[in-house]
Amino acid sequence: MSFRACSLQDLTPGEGLRIDSVSPPIAVFLTEEGTVHAIDDTCTHQDASLAAGWVEDCRVECPLHESTFSLTTGEVDQPPAKKRVRVHSVQVQGDDVMVELSQEAPNLPPGVKA
Repeated sequence: MSFRACSLQDLTPGEGLRIDSVSPPIAVFLTEEGTVHAIDDTCTHQDASLAAGWVEDCRVECPLHESTFSLTTGEVDQPPAKKRVRVHSVQVQGDDVMVELSQEAPNLPPGVKA
């Protein structure tokens, strides 16, 4: 089941938007190329918001320790994070960004609970 995460107008190219209405929170990104992606917002290494990270080449860099995650697969390619983040299905319907949450268990850092 999908839900309206935000409006397309709420998004800024190259930046993330944290959505706290779900647990754990997710981050929605609009790339410079115009694609919209949604992943879990919490870095799998330590409690940091990926929405506050830097987006480049369809990847987001964690603002805390510079691990990078793919916006399309959730895979991590730069330590210290070792586990991927969940990727959520996104559909843009008019101005609405609709997200369907992944059914897999989230990979949360030590001490963080959903």
